[in-house]
Amino acid sequence: MAVSNQIKNQHLLWRAGFGPWNNTQAELSSIQTKNLYAVLEKKSEPKPEYIDVADDVIKGIVGGVKDIVMMNEELKPQLSDKNKKEIRRRSIEDLRNLNINWLNEMIHSEAQLREKISLFWHGHFACRIINIYYQQLMLHEIRKNALGNFGDLLRAVSKSAAMLQFLNNQQNRAQHPNENFAREVMELFTMGRGNYTEQDVKEAARAFTGWGFRLDGSFAFRYFFHDNGKKTILGKTGNFNGDDVLKILLEQKATANFIAKKIYKYFVNENADEEKVQWLAGRFYQNNYDIKALMNDIFTGSWFYDEKNISAKIKSPVELLVGIRRTLPMEMENQRIQILLQRAMGQVLFYPPNVAGWPGGRSWIDSSSLMIRLRIPQLIKDNDNFSIQTKDDDDQQMGMQENQQMNPAAQNNSGFRIMANVDWEKYISGFKDVPREKLFDTIHSLLLQTQNKSVNEKVVNEMINTKTREDYIKTATVALMSTPEYQLC
Repeated sequence: MAVSNQIKNQHLLWRAGFGPWNNTQAELSSIQTKNLYAVLEKKSEPKPEYIDVADDVIKGIVGGVKDIVMMNEELKPQLSDKNKKEIRRRSIEDLRNLNINWLNEMIHSEAQLREKISLFWHGHFACRIINIYYQQLMLHEIRKNALGNFGDLLRAVSKSAAMLQFLNNQQNRAQHPNENFAREVMELFTMGRGNYTEQDVKEAARAFTGWGFRLDGSFAFRYFFHDNGKKTILGKTGNFNGDDVLKILLEQKATANFIAKKIYKYFVNENADEEKVQWLAGRFYQNNYDIKALMNDIFTGSWFYDEKNISAKIKSPVELLVGIRRTLPMEMENQRIQILLQRAMGQVLFYPPNVAGWPGGRSWIDSSSLMIRLRIPQLIKDNDNFSIQTKDDDDQQMGMQENQQMNPAAQNNSGFRIMANVDWEKYISGFKDVPREKLFDTIHSLLLQTQNKSVNEKVVNEMINTKTREDYIKTATVALMSTPEYQLC
């Protein structure tokens, strides 16, 4: 059965962005997918604004200490223990704000393609440190280079203070090489396992000796810690430094294959079509790692819109939250509740589980996370209380369990409240021209990515209030958003 143009466009908006904006879905049936993608691409061209939420106290501490040099104690300016504790305390607070600010960019920005692929790179270059200054610097590099050249993005992230600190390269010295950074650059950021040897890792670690950062987050090469001897990496021999290693890695076709396959699985289908992946990888390599060209190859390909690729992806927690907020126009009195929801569903921005990032796919769904996923629409509508039971993680909690860190009105003895004010009048107005007998089918087609009715009206009828037209639209929307099918895009 041929896929309708509306479904194709909604498919594109969910994969190249975070779903349609409010009731613009109704206009999608008349737009050609290539034209819509051209608009998405155009709107993502401007460079993003720097998201700066770092506390003035942190900036004052950073400005007051010139440099951190990993040398003898008498030559190493130190942050006092008091300053370190203050930076951590305020960073935890500010990381909440960075989370919410970026989430709002995903919801409201017209640069949907840029923000969506930035979220992909955020998981690819997974980094977990409690330093707001370094985290927001790295986020800016990701968002700025998200659709640019992969080599530029790789170099920017590899030289960021956040990643160098996370992977311990500040301790990588000629006398005592630290292999963490070199290993992850090869295994997770470029070629993937099986394309290098342990000796390649050891030699690359020697090349990265001396790579570090200053307190202000800028890159610093410590030549007195660098190993100037010859190294042999992936069959090449020379007096290599870190930049040389990245260049060698980019010369490997295995890198193009690894990135293309990961992008295919994220944006197209978890079950990778190896023939398509190889074609994309070849084009990616020939185009000198042009990310925008790779995305163009995917989103303008007729195969991307094959029925097998539609509604084949489980929405990540962030995609789910952002998608709901793009569909239902709302203001949230207590935005930090969204961090609790992220945590309950297993994806807190800036807190990946490890250096490999979030595994995605079916791992997003378990018995507890599915229950909260299905309840969110109803919680938004009714402002009911909910409780969250998750494995303790002090960093991810970010103090959110402490009453003083929350809006008191959002928390009581029974749990938390989302406190969302939905503009139902605006949402309902999008259906003003739809006859009553076609309302269910219309709402179904806008919310669920399927050609035919995948949910029987009778199944969700118990949740639908038929008293008035407005009640019907409101409750049918919530009922359909509360189905397992809505978890897919």
